[in-house]
Amino acid sequence: MSNDMRDLIDGEAELNDEEDDESFDEETGEGHDRDRSKILDDSSEEEEDDEDEEEARRIREGFIVDEDEDEEDEEPEERERRKKKKRRRTEREEEELDEEDLDLIGEANPDWERRAQPQTKFKRLKRGHRDEDRGHERTGLADIFSDDDEDVGDERAYGRSRHAQVDEFEDFIEDDYPEDDDTRNQRQEDLEVARPRDRGLAVDTTGLDEDALHDMEQIFGDGSDYEWALQMEEEVEAQEREEQTIELKDVFEPSQLTEKLLTDEDNQIRLLDEPERFQLDRKPFKEQQTSAEYFKEEARWITNLMWPKKQLPSDLHGPFNKAIGKVLEFFIIDGVEVPYIFQHRRDYLIHAKKVRNPESRDNPDAPEYTVDAEKLLTQDDLWRILELDIKFRSLVEKRNALEKSVRSLESAGVRDAILDDMIPQAATLEELQDLQDYLNFQYSAQLKDLAAQGSGASREIKRPGAKTALFERIRRSKAYQLVQALGISPDRLAQNALREGKKVSSDDDPKLPVELADELADDDFPTADQVMHAARQMYAEELFASPRMRKHFRIHYYSMGNISCRRTEKGLRKIDESHPYYEIKYLINHTIPEIARRPEIFLKMMKAEEEGLVEVHLTLENEREFRRQLYSEFASDNFSSLADAWNAERQKVLDMAFPKLDKVIAKGVKDSLRTACQEELLKTCREEYFRRLDQAPLKPKGMILGTTPRVLALSNGMGDPNRDPIAWAWVDEDGRVTDYGRFVNLARDEGQREQFARLVRQKNPDVVGVSGWSADTHRLVKDVEGLISEKGLMGPEYDDPDSNEYRSDLLDVVIVNDEVARLYKDSPRAVAEHPTLSSLTRYCIALARYMQNPMKEYAALGKDVTSLLIHPYQQYLPQDKLYKHLETAMVDIVNLCGVDINEAISDPYTANLLPYVAGLGPRKAQLLIKGVNANGGVVTSRDELVGDPERHKLPVLGPRVWNNCASFLYIEHDSSNPDSDPLDNTRIHPEDYDLARKVAADALGLDEEDVKAEIDENGPGAIVRKLFKEEEQDKVNELILEEYAEQLEREYQQRKRATLEAIRAELQGPFEELRKNFAMLGADQIFTMFTGETRDSLCEGMIVPVNVRVAKDDFAVVKLDCGIEGRIELHEVSHRGPIRDWLQAGQTVQAKLLDINRKDLVCRLSLREEELRRPYRRHIDYGRGQWDYKQEDDDREALREKDKVTGRTQRVIKHPLFRPFNSTQAEEYLGGLPPGEVVIRPSSKGNDHLTVTWKVADGVYQHIDVLELQKDNEFSVGKVLRVGSKYTYSDLDELIVEHVKAMAKKVEELMQHEKFQKGSRSDLEKWLTTYIDANPNRSTYAFCLDPKHPGYFFLCFKASRTSRVNAWMVRVVPHAYELLKSQYPDVRALCNGFKMRYQSEMTKMQAQAAAGGHGHHGGHHGGYRPQVRGH
Repeated sequence: MSNDMRDLIDGEAELNDEEDDESFDEETGEGHDRDRSKILDDSSEEEEDDEDEEEARRIREGFIVDEDEDEEDEEPEERERRKKKKRRRTEREEEELDEEDLDLIGEANPDWERRAQPQTKFKRLKRGHRDEDRGHERTGLADIFSDDDEDVGDERAYGRSRHAQVDEFEDFIEDDYPEDDDTRNQRQEDLEVARPRDRGLAVDTTGLDEDALHDMEQIFGDGSDYEWALQMEEEVEAQEREEQTIELKDVFEPSQLTEKLLTDEDNQIRLLDEPERFQLDRKPFKEQQTSAEYFKEEARWITNLMWPKKQLPSDLHGPFNKAIGKVLEFFIIDGVEVPYIFQHRRDYLIHAKKVRNPESRDNPDAPEYTVDAEKLLTQDDLWRILELDIKFRSLVEKRNALEKSVRSLESAGVRDAILDDMIPQAATLEELQDLQDYLNFQYSAQLKDLAAQGSGASREIKRPGAKTALFERIRRSKAYQLVQALGISPDRLAQNALREGKKVSSDDDPKLPVELADELADDDFPTADQVMHAARQMYAEELFASPRMRKHFRIHYYSMGNISCRRTEKGLRKIDESHPYYEIKYLINHTIPEIARRPEIFLKMMKAEEEGLVEVHLTLENEREFRRQLYSEFASDNFSSLADAWNAERQKVLDMAFPKLDKVIAKGVKDSLRTACQEELLKTCREEYFRRLDQAPLKPKGMILGTTPRVLALSNGMGDPNRDPIAWAWVDEDGRVTDYGRFVNLARDEGQREQFARLVRQKNPDVVGVSGWSADTHRLVKDVEGLISEKGLMGPEYDDPDSNEYRSDLLDVVIVNDEVARLYKDSPRAVAEHPTLSSLTRYCIALARYMQNPMKEYAALGKDVTSLLIHPYQQYLPQDKLYKHLETAMVDIVNLCGVDINEAISDPYTANLLPYVAGLGPRKAQLLIKGVNANGGVVTSRDELVGDPERHKLPVLGPRVWNNCASFLYIEHDSSNPDSDPLDNTRIHPEDYDLARKVAADALGLDEEDVKAEIDENGPGAIVRKLFKEEEQDKVNELILEEYAEQLEREYQQRKRATLEAIRAELQGPFEELRKNFAMLGADQIFTMFTGETRDSLCEGMIVPVNVRVAKDDFAVVKLDCGIEGRIELHEVSHRGPIRDWLQAGQTVQAKLLDINRKDLVCRLSLREEELRRPYRRHIDYGRGQWDYKQEDDDREALREKDKVTGRTQRVIKHPLFRPFNSTQAEEYLGGLPPGEVVIRPSSKGNDHLTVTWKVADGVYQHIDVLELQKDNEFSVGKVLRVGSKYTYSDLDELIVEHVKAMAKKVEELMQHEKFQKGSRSDLEKWLTTYIDANPNRSTYAFCLDPKHPGYFFLCFKASRTSRVNAWMVRVVPHAYELLKSQYPDVRALCNGFKMRYQSEMTKMQAQAAAGGHGHHGGHHGGYRPQVRGH
């Protein structure tokens, strides 16, 4: 094989010397040792010998074998029959896929297009002469990796011989960029003329007269004799067609089906009449049985967990437990979700008792009794109960498995009092795990025998190892008598320590331990020392496995545990004073209650421990006393040398067991504490998110709360409003974008200012919204406010209650929270909704919609909601748990507001709310929309969702799901439609419609006869319609509902007090807006939004780099990285004379922040040397003895000494992109910036090097080593900058533009290409495999990022269905791509180059394989065994 081919196969991921120069270890300064064989992980395992031979055969025969070649040995008739069947099956499969499913899947993969419909019969006949007798030709290499998805059977090029491979490759390169239809048709016509017809077995009848033809027909027949065979064949084909149906999973990869919720499991969830969220949560516990006793136990268990935090009077403990039991019944038996319970079963969440009214003595009209109501459970509590229900199910399942094991032992005659006593008492998974460990240790031999007998022992049984075998050997030996001679059992010792029962003291054996051990020596342990060591080991292990002893340790660790951090060697240098982990670096002696008050601190500690930067130690505050007390419970009470000897043995046993117990309990407590801290932080995140959701639309003056405003939104994005375009969008009250455009320089350009005024007068907006993501947006706000004031632009008129006149004020300018708009502007959803608009215009649309309804904007985010910054420490939370808690907040607010079902059916934007309606979810929301559309697309009553045969309405939802969601889906009342029920437009549940009608009738003063007459004439909704029509809603306030509630409870056992009050409220104002007013941002929030800085990240005392904008004699104006402007006065510099003598515009210097005005976005700074010499120290707010100041000082001194040894000083370079960062800080800084952003920073290689870090993609950063040559001094930048061995630049700006930005442009070009796939290499390989499985006659390739080697891409390809996925490395270099040491200027050239290189190498392999087959029998050519890397 050629050397090139060896490079192709073996060196695909090789990095050359130049690349080694560019990439180095940021902490050590040493280059990476790049093992060329390991740069690209090869996850494929070695194949069996027969598979290797098969692979070699395939390579010799042309590398890719097409299934049509296998048909060449068949009879012509059989081959032709198979081809026809295959063509028919392919056409059938295309027709059988559901149209809507194909459209839905197409959304998941934008590059996928539905195949064209099969052509009509006549069209087929017209083209028949080209296709009719043509056999399946072998797929040429020209078809490998073609990008179009046409049917290979119908669209194969004409006239291709399988021997003419060179000609085939003329089309291979152009597959990515096909010619137009006219050119293709012309070429096919030319080829058709040039190609001789392949007539198959047709008989040439030239020269035969009619008689001869007749004679031939008489002899051979006309074929009708064999018609029965053709009919049989057609019947077989029809049967095959019935049996074979194509499914979505046969065509699309599982990830696509999962994303679009179209798996078999999704369909089961969609169709089962249970709330979707319940099905997902309870999926692992489907088979679990419940009973009355089960509910009582679970209610007690949940009460014990929740009661301590409720702080209710002690006499409410019983009602509290009863309320929890009732809620569990609602969840499990009734199958209703939290919003339903909170809205329609609120009476069960309240403890109401009648108390005598003291006023009744003096006032005869006063009621004799009043009702004293105490709220027992809130809506947050209901979600907590639901969460604990799942935990209890897990606990019960674990307990059931344990009890099953115990029953198996009992069947074998083994009974254990410890298990019998402790299993029913176990209240946590930790305690059950202790019992499981005890069971596995104590009865390992018996469990092993039971497992061998297949008696159904627990799956929890662990396979006995060498350690377990040792203890079994000790149990069987005489040495175990010495274990028993130590006195009390481990369980009895634990009971002594826990003060359970009367204390039992140890008795001493009459012989000394050594003497007894000598007597007990046997074949297993032949010496006394071995016997004593074995006995100590055994007792220590029994003590370690004792569930009660673990319980004793755990209690003390929770009550007396101390948590401390100890930095590792890695953390010593990596965690500097600006690092987010610095606040826990020297934290010591924190108790668990203190940690519980600041859960984010402990989560940060655990995350730092995971990263290897610190070690988190949990120790006992009084460990010495704890040990002494435990020893006193074990020691003998006797006083003699014999007792001392035995007590010494007991002490050794405790010393041996203590470290093991300490390790396992400390780990368990840390894990439990982490879970508790996560739950506390998740609760905080949920509350904060609910606060953001709990905003009504911005209310125009004079309008009622909930009215949607007309909004004009503007933004400058990141630009300068005086120079760069300002985008604007107009969104009307219906949420439609009817106009948009741009302004430039609203501050000074009078023409633009007048144009803005005309726009406002024409559109008449209710409010102007402004936002952006730069500090310059603050100037835009001021410009717009000044312009409105100057031009006298007024807002809408409103009725002034003070003067009783209509008036208007200046148009309001609101700074809008843009967290949703930032996620929306470049999202696929935004591009699909507004493909022609710019990103900044889409951002303005999102701002306007946020003002119109924040809830809808948040709901449209879906799972992207976790990308919002809800809490500064949310990155330490599991993302799935965070999403689940945020989802509960959205469920609460959506059901509070309700959803207009008809609007949701017609408007996808509103339909985003449906998954959060009680009982529904994403799957059932899809089912609901599809079902309503099948019923005509309009819902006229809530009842018809469960079917209405009279009006031919099919059921859309099952009864249980409908019961959950009915009251939260409202239908606008149509007074012209007699069937329209006004109660369908209220929060009243259909089960309470009769109550509501009774209340309405009582308010109107109608008796039963009047009610019956009204209903008979105008239908069930007549009474409520009459109440609304006569505008008598206020009369319901005159009703005394308490007596009615008592009657319902007394006669029907229905608690409806709260329900009746809700009915009263809804009859007065259906679906009244209950959200709070639109929240205006505070100064700190605006500052953070515009600058990205918080009070922690930018505050007084910090030393920051600033860029000089203006330098005068007595002051300088500078700009910080975050965009705010600063001022340096003359007295804040150390040098005498004018400031401009030593500060120039464009220069970057370090300055100390003296004061920040967060409202106006300005600051004051100092350049005095004495200020700069005092570094910023973050205030650590910990108590005395909780911060290790000595260790901090020692580490600071050690680092200073290291700096002295290296002789390096911190460099400061005058360049706007320079930052004094290390690699971690650079990556954190670039993390929030777009790809292509750059940081120049000091290098760990010394002062003759710099490092340029740039963001390749999210989470991928390349660190480029820059060698400085021709330096004037140690601190100046070199006049020649060299990257690797090829690239040389004259200054930093040229390097950034010509090297980094050029590569960033190439990265973006490749990532925007249709052949690029997001995700990991394994994801891409799955996609390629699935694609080839669905298209077995094709080959394909695609690109993906290599995150381990920034600046590199994988080019993955799969040549056939049976071949593995291979990968070649593509390196991005300035202005080009490099593949196998060849450079290509653009992606098209890269793709074509790949195909040419592939063709060339495969041709060489075929030639060598052929030569090897002729010249070397029984082996490969030249002794070489072909290998291909990949999967």
